[in-house]
Amino acid sequence: MRDFVDGSAYNNEQGNRARKLFAAVVLAALDDAIADDKKYGNGPEQIARWARSRDGREVLSCAGIDPNERVVEGLMGFVGRGVRTSVALSREESERRNAAQAEAA
Repeated sequence: MRDFVDGSAYNNEQGNRARKLFAAVVLAALDDAIADDKKYGNGPEQIARWARSRDGREVLSCAGIDPNERVVEGLMGFVGRGVRTSVALSREESERRNAAQAEAA
């Protein structure tokens, strides 16, 4: 029984690592689309094309993200805002956003 539990825990941990790896690929694709948007002005279209492609759907699925049209629209909106993922995920950006929402309310 103990071997089964250890094996399940190991497999679960491996699955979590793989999911994180694919999530990093999604973040890199978002950063590439933001760079394209700043350079060529077609970032949202690029991320939508990628997310709707077979490879994009596969990467999103492996990252634990359901590759539906709502997700594609969310990715396009994120790219349209032009905030790089490293900045958007930082604590300072989160605090700034929360302060802006508190002022608006």
